[in-house]
Amino acid sequence: MSAAAVTEAQPKVPFKVAISSFLGNFIEWFDYATYTYFAITIGIVFFPESAVNSTLLAFAVFALSFVFRPLGAAFWGSMGDKKGRKWSLSLSIFMMTGAAFLIGCLPSYETIGLLSPILLLCLRSVQGFSAAGEYSGAAVFLAEYAPANHRGKYCSLVPASTAAGLLAGSTAALIIKALLPEADVISWGWRIPFLLAGPLGLVAHYIRTKLEDSPTYQQMTSTADPAKEAPRPTRLVFKKYKKRLATSIAATMVNSVGFYLVLTYLPTYLTSYTAMEASAAQLATDIALVTYIFIIFGAGKISDILGRKKMLLGSCVAFILLSIPAFMMLETAQLPIVIAAELIMCVTLSFNDANIACYQAEMFPTEVRYTGAALGSNIAYVVFGGTASMVATALIDATGNGLMPAYYMMGICLVAGIILLFTAHEYAGKELNDIE
Repeated sequence: MSAAAVTEAQPKVPFKVAISSFLGNFIEWFDYATYTYFAITIGIVFFPESAVNSTLLAFAVFALSFVFRPLGAAFWGSMGDKKGRKWSLSLSIFMMTGAAFLIGCLPSYETIGLLSPILLLCLRSVQGFSAAGEYSGAAVFLAEYAPANHRGKYCSLVPASTAAGLLAGSTAALIIKALLPEADVISWGWRIPFLLAGPLGLVAHYIRTKLEDSPTYQQMTSTADPAKEAPRPTRLVFKKYKKRLATSIAATMVNSVGFYLVLTYLPTYLTSYTAMEASAAQLATDIALVTYIFIIFGAGKISDILGRKKMLLGSCVAFILLSIPAFMMLETAQLPIVIAAELIMCVTLSFNDANIACYQAEMFPTEVRYTGAALGSNIAYVVFGGTASMVATALIDATGNGLMPAYYMMGICLVAGIILLFTAHEYAGKELNDIE
């Protein structure tokens, strides 16, 4: 492709680019949901009966995998900025889905003893490391292919794929549990979703290897001075773009806490702290998830008109105003009211979630775009997203107040909103190669 060709505005993102970006993130969150829903089973399979709490150990393995995300963000981001978006995304999806497939093949504790949980931890760590470049990489790839005035619309595919993967994973787990006796679920049924990651990953990997790198990235490399030493992306982000990194982390604080509380924690909250039955709680969340997927696309389109900063700040303000009323509605344990409360929070979250992927891709220049986006996203998710459910539960247990998750969400949004108000800039509609 010539330098002239890559600078031409394209009317739309190629279908293969869109589907490959959607698939990778979908698989990541499909795996997240299935691991969460089979946590009790995984605890039984991989930990000894004498363990104090095998389910807690299974969740500990899940949480420890988050520790490797910042390292993965630095690695995949740097490789994506130096070797190309295609190179990084193709290899990361191969590693991530390969690790998931191998988890589905692991022998139990009963078969190989202590080696079983050790291997589980190793594979989950590989997943955490490789998945660190997926969300941000897909967002960068889409943003660099999309026309400037439609970036929000196309980048909303990334958060939509997250919600779709979460919904598909929880649905698969519920179907397996409904169709199989408990003994079969423990013996082999839980392995099915993990094994599915193998062929899905191969399809995504194949599609990505057949893609060309983004026009924006090709333009940068075609005009780069070969005699000039290439920058070290991670070092450059921390040295030159610290303020933008802080802005990215602030925006992702709201996203990570909001996403985990609204779309993954609420079934547990409803069954543990209200009179709602587990099946009704899950039904409400599934209805919210299905609706949320469609809301995301609308919010992405609106951001192309209003701008990302207004949408991100709007989400902060809306959460501050609506979190308490929404949680009071949840406490009624009445299905229609609970669904309405979850939809209110989904719309509020969509103002942030539909924008965050695009905004992180826009705020950094091309030479460090992948690294900056990945670091901002993963640092916030490790600190705030991975701990959101634990903090919410601890606050309720310490105070006896079922509204504490709402207060926590409000506090996060207040801090993030102040940071965004004074540090965030607007990049909507700008050509990415003009951002310095």
